[in-house]
Parts: sequence; structure tokens; C-alpha cells
Amino acid sequence: MPPQEVETLTSHWTLYMNVGGFLVGLFSSTLLGAWSDCVGRRPLLVLASLGLLLQALVSILVVQLQLHVGYFVLGRILCAFLGDFSGLLAAGFASVADVSSHRNRTIRMALLEACIGVAGMVASLIGGHWLQAQGYANPFWLALALLIFMTFYAAFCFGETVMEPKPARLFTFRHHRSIVQLYTAPAPDKSRKHLALYSLVIFVVITVHFGAQDILTIYELSRPLCWDSKLIGYGSAARHLPYFTSLLGLWLMRFCLTDTWVAEIGLAFNILGMVVFAFATITPLMFTGYGLLFLSLVITPIVRAKLSKLVSKSEQGALFSAVACVNGLAMLMASSIFNSLYPATLNFMKGFPFLLGAGLLFIPAILIGILGKTEPRSEFQQFPQSP
Repeated sequence: MPPQEVETLTSHWTLYMNVGGFLVGLFSSTLLGAWSDCVGRRPLLVLASLGLLLQALVSILVVQLQLHVGYFVLGRILCAFLGDFSGLLAAGFASVADVSSHRNRTIRMALLEACIGVAGMVASLIGGHWLQAQGYANPFWLALALLIFMTFYAAFCFGETVMEPKPARLFTFRHHRSIVQLYTAPAPDKSRKHLALYSLVIFVVITVHFGAQDILTIYELSRPLCWDSKLIGYGSAARHLPYFTSLLGLWLMRFCLTDTWVAEIGLAFNILGMVVFAFATITPLMFTGYGLLFLSLVITPIVRAKLSKLVSKSEQGALFSAVACVNGLAMLMASSIFNSLYPATLNFMKGFPFLLGAGLLFIPAILIGILGKTEPRSEFQQFPQSP
């Protein structure tokens, strides 16, 4: 089969997997997230871990038995039905919200996001070399072993964070209705406008982040940069550094600045980095762009923490399952928009997608600035006060 046809088929089946998983997950992760507010976080963690385990098992069977690639879609849908990665995100962030105070919630959210980023970095470093050396089967076996461990840990070792879990029916529209009510029903100390607009902020930031990530490697391989594999490796390492630098920067700046200002500073550097990428024609300029992204990952944990403070303890699971769906939709949109836009704009400006990303980031910058002025006073009580 010609390489071009292989690439086309790969992109089509990847699209089927992503769309199928998102549509099923849109129903299941929101259902399970709201359900976890009643029964506790452990059942959601166990189900989501089990779903990922089943997907890994199906992938091993496809590779070992050389089954049709359509079975990958089946594995993805099975995983999505049990909560998927969105369910893990919802349970993880809701658990952090359960056990943290308003004072330390932002830094704990950032720490959890940094753990996710570091795990992705380790997986990409190990998986790439392992795939080249031994093929697809062995990395899947490692994933299966880790997921078995994770499932058992969630079931028997995870400390429940919901104070008084109580039995509740799973298959009822009450859970989906509770998510709708988050954004529609008025309540004391809860602004529907803030919830909706902060969700939009997360959507735009994640769309730009993952959209840019999708095209950076092909941008670096092509003219005039023409990077070799060594420089691509350095670039990949530079893309992962913000997981550490953002956490450190947030920890330091929280002593003298409010979350709103930290987010605005992070967005400003993110915009500058995107502009530098758009006009980079030499290697030092590309690494300058990477350097400017050192605070690019402070925005999402800050916004997650702000969202968490706007709802009650009994709504954290519903909130973070909705945010996880926003996260999934943003990643789906990022891939389709930026991967389509990049080849379409090569003739008149190769770096145009990065300029578009920089322009889009002005939307969350403006929204965070406006919303920060109208937040409840308690939002700012997490910072140490002068004696």
C-alpha cells in the first residue's frame, strides 16, 4: 500500500476513534462524574481505570492477532463508556477540591496537572525508542500492567475524599440535570456567568495549546528550519519544561500576586511565544519561543481552582466532569482546526496558525481580567496578607 494511502487511512481511523470516544464519553463521563458526588470518587476511579485497562487489552489482541483496525474503535468506545480519561480527570481534580482549602487549592491543582504532564513526557520518551526497537506489542503489555496496578490501587488503597458517601442510582437523568443546573440555576455565591465564561477560557487555552503542539514538529522539520532528529528531541524536551517551570512560577508568584494576575502574566508570555514561533526562521529564534512559554501552563490550574470555588462541595464531581468534556472537545477541535489550517496557509504565511493562536489567546486574557474584578472577595483571601 502506498505511504500516502497509509497516512490517509491512519488519519481517518484516528478521527473515528477520537469522535466515537468523545461522543460516548460526553454521556458517560458526565453521568459518572455527577454520580461520584453521591457515592464517592473511588467508584469513578475504578470504572475509568477499568475502561482504560479494557482498551489496552483490546489493543494487544489487535496487534497480536492482527485483527482489523476497526477493533481499536471498539476498544476506544468501551473505554469511553466506563468514563475514559475524562472520568479520571474529573475524579482526580474533584478529589483535590474535596481535601483542599481555598487557600491552597490552586497550587494543588497545578501539582496534579504537572504530574499528568510529567507522565506524558516519560511515556513519550520511553515509548518512542521502545516502538522502534521492539514494535507495538511490548509497550501495550507495559501499559496493561500499569493499568492493572492502577485499578487495584483505586479499588483498595485510594482514600475516599467525599466525607459522607451514600448509595445512589447510576442510570438516572438526575445526574445530567445536576450538570445543567450548574450553569443555569441561580445559587448563593455562584455566578452562572463566571462558570460559563471560565469554561470558555479553558476551551480556548487548551485548543491553542494542543493545536500548536500538533503542528510544531512538522513546522520544525520543514524549511527554513530543517531540524534533524537531535534538534527535534531537544524541541520535545523544551515543550515539556513548562510543566516544571509553570509550577515553580505559580508557587513563587502566589506570595505576592493574585491568581488573576498570575494567569494574565502566563497568557502574555504565551502570546509572545506564539508570535515568535510564527516568524521563526532560525533555530535560536525557535528556542526563544520555547523559552517564552515557561509560564504557559499556569492558566488552566488557576481557572480550574476558580471554577471549583464557585460551586459547593457536593457539586465538584459534576463540575469537573463538565470541564473534562470541555477539555476533550477542545483537543478534538484543536487537531482538526490547526492540522487543516497549516497546509492551507503554507503559500502565503507558514506561521499563520501560530499568529491565529496568539490572537485567540486575547479572548481568555480579556475574560480573566474582567471576571477577576467581579469575583467574590473570598477568592483573594488565599494569599498571605501583609502584617
